[in-house]
Amino acid sequence: MVKIIESKYLTSAVEPKGYPDTIWKDFAFVGRSNVGKSSMINTITNRKLLAKIANKPGKTRLINFFEIKYKIDTNSPSKAFGDEIKKEPKSPNLQTQSPEYQNHGYFGLVDLPGYGYARVSKTERDQWQKMINTFFQKRKQLSGAIVLVDIRHEPDPKDIVMIKMLQELKVNFILAATKCDKIAKNTIEGKLRRFKKEFGLTMSETDISNITEFSSLKKVGVEKILNWIMNSIFNSQTEINQSGKLIIHDKE
Repeated sequence: MVKIIESKYLTSAVEPKGYPDTIWKDFAFVGRSNVGKSSMINTITNRKLLAKIANKPGKTRLINFFEIKYKIDTNSPSKAFGDEIKKEPKSPNLQTQSPEYQNHGYFGLVDLPGYGYARVSKTERDQWQKMINTFFQKRKQLSGAIVLVDIRHEPDPKDIVMIKMLQELKVNFILAATKCDKIAKNTIEGKLRRFKKEFGLTMSETDISNITEFSSLKKVGVEKILNWIMNSIFNSQTEINQSGKLIIHDKE
């Protein structure tokens, strides 16, 4: 079981030159405005005010970086990654999980601006989209993305475009269907399977391992997302291609 023992805000940026020069792996939160990115970050880190929650959507206009320190309880390892924590990924350009990091270490969380908010100018929306696209193309420390969608609504074309971009860039991702406390429990699994189909995720008909329901209010889905992050850290290999892009490969 993984526990977050410390978390702090690092910096905000618009362009790559403003990104923090960290040595651990980053995991980005991306989705439409008002889908719950800041709330999810606060829930996962157990910090009420780590990421600012706006009363109105469209208020996150910068890329916000956070430093997370974690500890793994080896007496009660998670089944999702417990067998992997003793393995050391081949990652010469980033922090390696050497013996001193086998039970604790660091990773980064990144809060990206929400897309699709209609009450700002098209110019500003285009700037946000360019900022997001540049981050996914240029951030070498990026190891994965949490794509947030509202479980109450139909899949949005902008979310489909985002997922296709992540797939083309070979960015590891998990789909988090937020606000699951707002619908009946017996409808959740059907909603997840619908998202899997609509987003064209390459999984078997019965596999929903790369999708999870989530509720900041009920703290549903927190463990699964943390397990996914840990699995991405310990069960992947990284390399830098000729263009300088970090590529994540699942271990055989």
